[in-house]
Parts: sequence; C-alpha cells; structure tokens
Amino acid sequence: MLATDVAWWVIEAAQLYAVFGLVVGVAFLVWGIELLQPAARGAHAFRPLLLPGLAALWPLVAWRWWRAHRP
Repeated sequence: MLATDVAWWVIEAAQLYAVFGLVVGVAFLVWGIELLQPAARGAHAFRPLLLPGLAALWPLVAWRWWRAHRP
C-alpha cells in the first residue's frame, strides 16, 4: 500500500508542476517575453514553439521575469 501512495503523490506533484508551467508559460508569452527579449516584439508565429520549454523550466522563467521587474 505504501508504494501506491508514494506513486500517487509523485503523479500529483508532476501534474501540479505541469499546470503551473503552462500557466506561467502562457502568461510569459503574452506579457513577459518582450520585456526579457525585445527582439521578440511582433514575432508571434514562433511563440507557441517556446511553450514546452517554458512549461518545463517555469521556475527559472518566473524568477527571471520577476527579476526583470525589480528596480
């Protein structure tokens, strides 16, 4: 029974990480990418290609985005 409980928690944690990743990734593509990368201004066709990487690395993306807003 213990192994199934651990597996359930691991799966739940992975799903939660993926949901947060998608939320941060989409928000970053809509509002934050031009702040960190001015060359991305007006280039909307390539943005969906970035979503898997943004979702996987969302803690780093959120941290860099947050740091860019600090004075």
